Amino acid sequence: MEAFSAVQGRTVALPINDIDTDQIIPARYLKVTDKDGLGSACFSDWRYNADGSPKPEFPLNQTAYQGAQVLIAGHNFGCGSSREHAPWALMGAGFKAVISTYFADIFKNNALKNGLLPVVVDADTQQQLISLAQEDPTSEVSIDLASQTLTLPDGRAITFPIDPFSKYCLLNGVDQLGFLLGLENEIQSYEVDHRDRINTLAVS
Repeated sequence: MEAFSAVQGRTVALPINDIDTDQIIPARYLKVTDKDGLGSACFSDWRYNADGSPKPEFPLNQTAYQGAQVLIAGHNFGCGSSREHAPWALMGAGFKAVISTYFADIFKNNALKNGLLPVVVDADTQQQLISLAQEDPTSEVSIDLASQTLTLPDGRAITFPIDPFSKYCLLNGVDQLGFLLGLENEIQSYEVDHRDRINTLAVS
């Protein structure tokens, strides 16, 4: 996982509440075990016609929003199933962060473990960002994970919550296993210092 420190980029709005993981990445794509190529399938049922041609009215298909790195979503984003493919698809589509007023817990945890930053804001800020994205596709936001700050185009800075462990992992580019492997010296030292206790537990 790549380290995440900050992102400054354009936004695209998808102001729909209760977007579930099957809308983010339909179930027919779940057979794959490789993340590569999932970006083109992100929101595919909304994004393409039955013949595979792109729908010009869908924001992700519009030239003005190509290259946007931050998705502004409606309330309760990522509800539904627990598929890890959802953050894979969003990241494959070029997104580094998603902003919403609320994220489903399983999606939020999957996103954090894969390097996609979920940013929770209040409803007024969400609406302001949606309006800005729709009115001026060139507008940019800045997200700094270290200070947990989202800076709007007008300069207003807002803090957002994130649990300390997830923040540490994102900043250092490690998942849970990588975090444990980074403690190998401390673990070995503990085992040496508590050898008798560990051996007793192993026998019992």
